[in-house]
Amino acid sequence: MIRQAAVIGSMQHWIAKGWLSHLNRAFVGFLLELEPNAADAVLWAGALVSHQLDRGEVYLDLEKLCEQPGMTLAIPADDAWAVEQDAATAELARLKVYSLEVWKTALAQSRLVSSGEGDTPLVLADNRLYLRRYWRYEQALQTLIGLRLQATRESLPESLSERLQSLFPTNSESPDWQKIACVLALRARFAIITGGPGTGKTTTLTKLLALLIHLAQEDSENPKNLNILLAAPTGKAAARVSESIAKALDNLAVDESIKQSIPRKASTLHRLLGSRHDSRRFLHNRYNPIVADIVIVDEASMIDLEMMASLLEALPANTQLILLGDKDQLASVEAGSVMGDLCRGAEHAAYDPETLAWIANYAGERLKPAAVPGSAINQQTIMLRHSHRFDEHSGIGQLAKAVNQGDALRAEAILSDLEHYPDLLPEPRADYFALRQQPAPDAANSLLRKLVTNTGRCTDDKPRSRPGYGYYLAQISGCRPSTAEQYDEWAMRVLTAFDAFQVLSALRRGPWGVEGLNQRIEEWLFAKSKQAFWYEGRPVMITRNDYNLGLMNGDIGIALRDSTDKLKVAFPCADPSSNQQIRWISPMRLPDVETAFAITVHKSQGSEFNHVALVLPETISPVLTRELIYTGITRAKEGFTLLESSGGVFSKAILTCRK
Repeated sequence: MIRQAAVIGSMQHWIAKGWLSHLNRAFVGFLLELEPNAADAVLWAGALVSHQLDRGEVYLDLEKLCEQPGMTLAIPADDAWAVEQDAATAELARLKVYSLEVWKTALAQSRLVSSGEGDTPLVLADNRLYLRRYWRYEQALQTLIGLRLQATRESLPESLSERLQSLFPTNSESPDWQKIACVLALRARFAIITGGPGTGKTTTLTKLLALLIHLAQEDSENPKNLNILLAAPTGKAAARVSESIAKALDNLAVDESIKQSIPRKASTLHRLLGSRHDSRRFLHNRYNPIVADIVIVDEASMIDLEMMASLLEALPANTQLILLGDKDQLASVEAGSVMGDLCRGAEHAAYDPETLAWIANYAGERLKPAAVPGSAINQQTIMLRHSHRFDEHSGIGQLAKAVNQGDALRAEAILSDLEHYPDLLPEPRADYFALRQQPAPDAANSLLRKLVTNTGRCTDDKPRSRPGYGYYLAQISGCRPSTAEQYDEWAMRVLTAFDAFQVLSALRRGPWGVEGLNQRIEEWLFAKSKQAFWYEGRPVMITRNDYNLGLMNGDIGIALRDSTDKLKVAFPCADPSSNQQIRWISPMRLPDVETAFAITVHKSQGSEFNHVALVLPETISPVLTRELIYTGITRAKEGFTLLESSGGVFSKAILTCRK
């Protein structure tokens, strides 16, 4: 017990340094209750696998822990692994001495660990240590996706070639990846369509659904009308995909009857599965499956392992699942980078001979065999490569491409050649050029204030220059309705105006985290009028799901005075069955909220803004990675501004990749 007390004492030092949480320590206490004589290595392994879960990692990779402990655990300082003056760093150095064999031997001898059998709290598989629940989720995912990968069609009818030709008449792209995506998705009950912003994922989806509907209606043995469900992880993402589908359908060259069969409204995944109040379980599961022929999930990079496993378990065996998303975006805030893992190798188009023959036969595209063999999932994964939103003159597109490729020199060169990329050059130009030449906290703060307060010189519903938050405030004060019936439309204009600009940060705390930024922005915008915690114009983000109110983590609303002059929070209505534009909710009824002038890049996933200002901290952080920078850049549609308060942080982040 003395030995174990020393281990617990060391963990307390880790907690004090912020390297472990109290929850990690509580899990170790639970392990000790099950096995009072557990070895030190087992207790540390339990604390570290719990720590990794907090970081969004499903397992603790013991081999990487031995090779690169600081990077694996995201301990900020590399020199923390040297024996220093305090107990926490000394314990770090002692853990580094543990070899892979020492870890595996200790775990293999413990009653707390198995290779999957029984009900042990920990599972060790292939040098990976899991919490049992997440090991089960991973096993379920592999099994259920594996079943859907089996081909359901040995061939496609000849009548389909005419449909394909009408949907894809001519294309300057070679090969036509959108067409390839359609013919591969027709082969099995599972498909992934991935690609960056503007590569046509939604356009491809609508064409694919038109083909699936045609096949179902032309089936001579069992003609039917398909039940198609469309979903996204968050309310805002669901609203975006609904808008994108509606636009794509307007340009779809098919019969009106087929257009009417394609859903235009998306729900959240929680609503699709039937969330239960105060429970991790859903109404729909393997015993009460979802009734659908096809389920499409957009923004799939935001789905965590638990949610994906729940979705797959709730789908009948004959339901087709189609996932859309950008594999290079940040993984879910919760544990598990599901989309990234499923799409590993997608950029190589590593199709086997059978898949290549299918593509050649039905898409008319003859692809070269890949240099590396592809997995079974690769055969049903298609990566769209040509961006229709960003061309060679787009700074946003070029910068995102350089960051995604890990090319820090190219990224810096783009940011230094702003005359060729006006979408990366904000007003005031002189301030931005000065900041680029010599990054400093005061200069970054001064420029941020000018960006935030800019009204965009708006005299009507649209800004004439790249606006900041001054634009949505002008919509509040200058366009207030004269009748009660106009308040929903007014609130929607305010919400739309707010989306014209967004400050993003990598961190939560510190002067350049969302907490410090929100405090400063409130002072800049509401120094004279803000008198209380709730005030008109305050934007808030929901941070905890409230199923009774139908508000999900990440939803953003703005406090406004309604037609009765009461202060309410206006949220865009995400319910596809409702004709309402706006939901007005009393602030007192809301679950946990936080001010949303600045939000983390993680929270911005599934959203797009006309102009994004990405604020980087003064020092490099474990969370500041290539994926985070790429995600922040690709939230911008028309303008992107990088604000560095210290030089070199941007380049170092690009070179840090979690894949």
